[in-house]
Amino acid sequence: MEGTELVASRIIASVGTARSNYIGAIDVASQGDFEEAERLIAEGKAIFLEGHKAHTDLLAIMAKEEIVMDLLLTHAEDQLMSAEAFGILAEKFVDLYKKLK
Repeated sequence: MEGTELVASRIIASVGTARSNYIGAIDVASQGDFEEAERLIAEGKAIFLEGHKAHTDLLAIMAKEEIVMDLLLTHAEDQLMSAEAFGILAEKFVDLYKKLK
């Protein structure tokens, strides 16, 4: 099992990439490229799941041992929640752009 710092880094890297995909999907949808927007959302979801898996690993560590919440873990949690929200919003924005087109 990895240490909490490595797990937190896995979360941050994965969900940061996912969030970038979601933002990219909104950008390309605004220009009418819905196929690319859907591809970016799907890719973002797959990458987000890697971060979610790392988060589950972190919960398993915490179930076995006492862990002090530090700034890195707090940042990882924040990034996870932020990426999840961006994913939801990206889907809504793409749908909206489709309706406007």
